Amino acid sequence: MKQELLKITNLSFGYSKDKLLYSNFNLTLKKGELVAIIGNSGSGKSTLLELIANNLKPLSGEITCGKIAWIFQDPYSSFHPSYKIINQILDVAVDSNYSKYLAKLSLSEDNLNSLPHELSGGQLQRCSILRALLMKPELLLCDEPTSALDNVVQLETMKLLLSLLDNLAIILITHDLDLAKWATKRIIKIG
Repeated sequence: MKQELLKITNLSFGYSKDKLLYSNFNLTLKKGELVAIIGNSGSGKSTLLELIANNLKPLSGEITCGKIAWIFQDPYSSFHPSYKIINQILDVAVDSNYSKYLAKLSLSEDNLNSLPHELSGGQLQRCSILRALLMKPELLLCDEPTSALDNVVQLETMKLLLSLLDNLAIILITHDLDLAKWATKRIIKIG
């Protein structure tokens, strides 16, 4: 039986008690599973990740999860502007062997030795993915992880993430229904 890495039980949450984003929401995710969360802007997709990461407190319900890493939608806000990318990655890495992922993420040593503003949005997003993978999470929270990537790099990046499912579980937030259908049969529509 596969290890349960996320269990959300009877979750209720809203920014105001008059309008709940979640009411008695339940979700279980085991090692090897990927669930795609889709919905309109403002429907609460990213809020769900904030709740899982314990950055927000639910009104009611319970969330238990394994060690998480987060690939944020906006990579520019997830890196300090005045420190080299490599230092920001190695500061949190459990596994410092980043070279095994460079080719798979279309990154170079030069990219890693750059400051965030010296990279394109797509390069910085792939650095964010690299950082998350080197944290060796049990649960990977992916908030639009490939939206800044062109189609070829997006496909290769998603193939890499899917190849890691033997060791973790993934929550994929996306507006791209085709991507969600390609990645998993388990799709939850929010909102």
